[in-house]
Amino acid sequence: MTVRETNQQIVEAPARSRGGIPWLLGDIVMLLGSIALFIFGGINANFWLIAVAIVLSLAVVVVSIGFYMIQPNQSAVLTLFGDYRGSDQNPGLRWANPLYIKKKVSLRVRNFTTETSKVNDARGNPIEIAAVVVWRVTDTARAVFGVDNFTNYVQIQSESAVRQLARLYPYDAFDDTDVTTLIGDTSEINQDLLVELQDRADDAGVEIMETRITDLAYAPEIAESMLRRQQAAAIVAARKKIVEGAVLMVRDAVAGLEEGGDGHDSIALDEDRKATFAANLMTVIASDQPTNPVVNVGTLSR
Repeated sequence: MTVRETNQQIVEAPARSRGGIPWLLGDIVMLLGSIALFIFGGINANFWLIAVAIVLSLAVVVVSIGFYMIQPNQSAVLTLFGDYRGSDQNPGLRWANPLYIKKKVSLRVRNFTTETSKVNDARGNPIEIAAVVVWRVTDTARAVFGVDNFTNYVQIQSESAVRQLARLYPYDAFDDTDVTTLIGDTSEINQDLLVELQDRADDAGVEIMETRITDLAYAPEIAESMLRRQQAAAIVAARKKIVEGAVLMVRDAVAGLEEGGDGHDSIALDEDRKATFAANLMTVIASDQPTNPVVNVGTLSR
């Protein structure tokens, strides 16, 4: 028996098969021999020669049934009366027991994109999400006997894993930088999706090579309002940076006036003048509208 079982699951084992070229040559020799025996037996009316020719002809047919071809990155799963007899991954012309049923499975790398699904994220916001999955078969026995149809199995499980992932994370955290988000932490999200999907695909003997979120957006019904919220958050963040810069500039300007330097006399400012100067300068720097200066032509009394 070449069947090995772990936790009641059949795992891949090498099949007993042979190179097809020697068997093909032998089959050709038997075919030519049977033809020759038919001719000589018919000419000489020799029943035994004809009987041997018939036996050889039957042998040719039986041997011919055992031939099968394997392409590179392809495997043949061999079964005998429903019993798994191993997998053959040797490319070229092969020969095995004529009673074996040979089911070919591609080992090439495959990929597909899941359908765009509408699902609620961790904060209940409806979003649309899709992913591309790159995979290949690594265990042909589990791919054939572990699930009903391993191709459909991987596609359905991929869509389920994408939906599950979207429910675990928010689309965006706005001001909360410590939260993992779908839009901001793509590498981590893709890795989590790969781990989740690989755990599901093990039953089908499939290796998930790569997963990537391709489509990610708010659902149309809330997209406009969430866009306004993002714009407002961006404006607040930008204004905060502007104010911080303006404070530093005003502080340096006041210090420069009081200290003088480079041949310029220092200007003494009392607290009221400092406050007025700082307010005016902050207005000019931090305002998002053009400012109109007011020139004081009078004199300042001390």
